[in-house]
Amino acid sequence: MANLINGKEIAAQVKAEVAKDAEKLAEKFGATPGLAVVIVGDDPASKIYVRNKKKACEEVGFYSEEIALPEKTSQKELLNLIDTLNKRVDIDGILVQLPLPKHLNEKTIIGAISPKKDVDAFSPFNVGRVMIGEYRFSPCTPAGVMELIKSTGVEIAGKNCVVIGRSNIVGKPMAMMLLHESGTVTVCHSKTQNLQEITSKADILVSAVGKANFVTADMVKEGAVVIDVGMNHDEEGNLCGDVKFDEVEPKAGYITPVPGGVGPMTIAMLMKNTLTAAMINASVVNRAAKVNKKSNAGTENKK
Repeated sequence: MANLINGKEIAAQVKAEVAKDAEKLAEKFGATPGLAVVIVGDDPASKIYVRNKKKACEEVGFYSEEIALPEKTSQKELLNLIDTLNKRVDIDGILVQLPLPKHLNEKTIIGAISPKKDVDAFSPFNVGRVMIGEYRFSPCTPAGVMELIKSTGVEIAGKNCVVIGRSNIVGKPMAMMLLHESGTVTVCHSKTQNLQEITSKADILVSAVGKANFVTADMVKEGAVVIDVGMNHDEEGNLCGDVKFDEVEPKAGYITPVPGGVGPMTIAMLMKNTLTAAMINASVVNRAAKVNKKSNAGTENKK
C-alpha cells in the first residue's frame, strides 16, 4: 500500500512560510505583496480558481485585486489594462486567468505581462529562464509537484522520471525542472509508442494528460512515486485524476490523491512567486528612494 502524499498539508506549510516572510517584508520596507487577477467572461471553473486564489491571498496577508471583465472585452482593452497593471507599484504579480474567450490571443496577452510581474511564469522570457535553469519564478504546478516529490525523501538525481503530457503549462516545464535536479527524463504524449513499456520503468511518474483514469496499474513500476496532475470527471460525473487510484495505489510507493494532491500546491506556489516578486519590487523601490533622497540632498547643499 502506497504512502499518501498530502498536498493540503504541504501547501499549508508553504503558505505559513510565505505569511511569515510577508510580515518581515512589511517590517523592513512597509510593503504588502499585491496580486491582480484578471478574469474575462463567466467560465464557472475559472471563477472557482479565482475565488481560491483570493482566499489564499487573505490567508498569507497579501493584497488581492480581482478584475472581472465581460466576455466581449476586446484585445486592445485587455492589453491596455495589463499595461496599467504593469505600471502600478502596489501590484507585484499579474495573473490572467486561462482559458480566455476565443477572440482573444492568449500568447499576445501573456506576452504583454511584465516578466517581473509574471508570477505564473508563462511569458516567453520566464519560460526561457526555466529552460536554462536560472529562474526567479517557478511555474506554479510543476513547482508544486517538485515540492511533493521532495516531501517523500526520494532523491530525484539519477532516477528514471517519466512525464505524460507535453503542455506548455505543465508537461514541458515539469520535464525541465526534473532535469535540473539531475533526473533522467522521458516525455510521453499522444504519439508515443509502447507507452506502457516506458511508464512501467519510471521511478517517478508524473501524469498531466488530462484523461480520467488513464494510468492503470500495469503502467506503474512497483514502489514508484506517482504524481497525478489531472483534474477530470469520470463517466458518472465524479471528480478524479489521470491515475486510476484504487488500482494503482496498492502498487505505488507514494501517490497523490485527487483532490487534495497537486491542486493546493499550485496556489501555494503562486503565493510564493508573488512574494518573490514583491521582495524584488520593494528592494528596487527602496533603492530608488535612497538615490532620490541622496540626489535631492546634494542639490540642497549646492544652494
